[in-house]
Order: sequence, then structure tokens, then C-alpha cells
Amino acid sequence: MPQQPAFFIPHGGGPCFFMDDPKGMWTGMARFLETLPERLATPPKAILIVSAHWETKGFAFTGAQQPSLIYDYYGFPPHTYDLTYGAPGAPSLAARAAELMREQGFEASVDPDRGLDHGAFIPLKVAFPAAEIPVVEMSIERSFDPALHVAAGNALASLREEGVLILGSGMSFHNMQAYGDPRSSPGARAFDDWLTETVQSDAIERADLLAHWSKAPSARFAHPPRQEEHLLPLMVAAGTGAGKGERIYNEEVLSTALSGYRF
Repeated sequence: MPQQPAFFIPHGGGPCFFMDDPKGMWTGMARFLETLPERLATPPKAILIVSAHWETKGFAFTGAQQPSLIYDYYGFPPHTYDLTYGAPGAPSLAARAAELMREQGFEASVDPDRGLDHGAFIPLKVAFPAAEIPVVEMSIERSFDPALHVAAGNALASLREEGVLILGSGMSFHNMQAYGDPRSSPGARAFDDWLTETVQSDAIERADLLAHWSKAPSARFAHPPRQEEHLLPLMVAAGTGAGKGERIYNEEVLSTALSGYRF
């Protein structure tokens, strides 16, 4: 079975891909997400998606046979709270992932009741609209320790050999107060350039750079203190990769540079 890749993908703003978008703000990002199946040598047996919108002590995995949806966005049009995504869960994958984590000394659990939040079901609905591939969501650890998340990816890397597509779902820039301000562009670009160069480093150097990401140019402008949850899914995806990563998406949205990566 060919090894599945790992991706870090942007999930956009709330249910943005399913709303009127007269200025085409989200068109490029949607088109990128739609290309994900084309980037796979074979269809995955399952998808493990790390969401920026689920924080736990230790790591956790959704274990429902049929996950519900969590509409964790606010103030959007009524129809966006009726969106559906009927992909089955994969309790056996959740158990396997938690076992791999515990074998490496991580605290890990399976939550049989939690559903998929919008950091998971919104991009999946764009990329895999048929909703036929089983999905497990993974949390981020509430310590926000970047090295811990890279190491978590290391622990899960073998799942790629078992036909599991690993997705980190977040945003490479996530300063809510800076979106839409033209003055944000230089700082956002500086961090994006650093992040891309880091992703393209070999795995050992990349892990060290990501562990100290807050020292990067404009790092705390791109991800203010205690708001870096949208970068941590990248750490997990990067940790699953043994070689150099590559940038596969780049666009300026709301005056900020945004990127997506493959490992």
C-alpha cells in the first residue's frame, strides 16, 4: 500500500465556503482544498484530522461510529447551521492512534461522544464531499507545547503506511485583529517566508525550528500569545514526515499571507 501523505491545510473562516462570496475571497482556498484528492496516489482508508478547535489535557481522538457535527461558529447565516457531513467514524483507528501515542509515553484517550467541529468538517466537506471516507478527529494538547506536538506526529507516523491520510487543519496566520488590515501584509509575509523555509528543511532541523517558532520573524504578530492553536496542527503533520516538506498552497487573503504544506 502506498504511503499516504500528511498535509497542513487552511480551514478558512467559519463556514466561509458555503456562503455567498461576491468578492471571491475564499475561492482560491476552496479550489486548493478541492485538489487534495488529486494529490493522493490512492484513496485513503481513513482520515485523521487534527483540529485547532479542540483542546484537551493530553491528546484525544473521536471514537464515535457516526460522529455528530459541532457548529462552533457564531453569527453566520442560518443555513450554515444546517450543513451536513455524514462521513462515518473509525473507532478502530481512534483506538490504534491512542495506543501508538501511549506506547511513546503520551497521555491519550478516545472520546466516544465528541463530534467533528468546523475545523474538521468544513474543509472535509470541500475536499471530500462524498463523505465516504471514515474520519477521526484529533485534539491539540492544551499546553500548546510545539515540541510535544511534533513528537506526537512522530508517534503517529506509521499510520501513513497503513493507508491513513493525516491532515492538520488550522491557519498559518491567525491574528484575528490583523485580518483585513493592509498594514498586516509585511509582517504576515515575513512569518510565512520563515515558515515555508522551515517546512522545507530536513526533519531534524525542522523539528528544532518549529519547537522555537516563537522566535521567528513576526511570529507573535502572526500568532499572538495563547492564540497559536491554529499553528499546532502543522506541528503534528510535520512530525509525521521523515523528509523535507513542500509548500503546495500560498495566497494573500484579508491582507495576510496564508500557506498550506505537504509532508
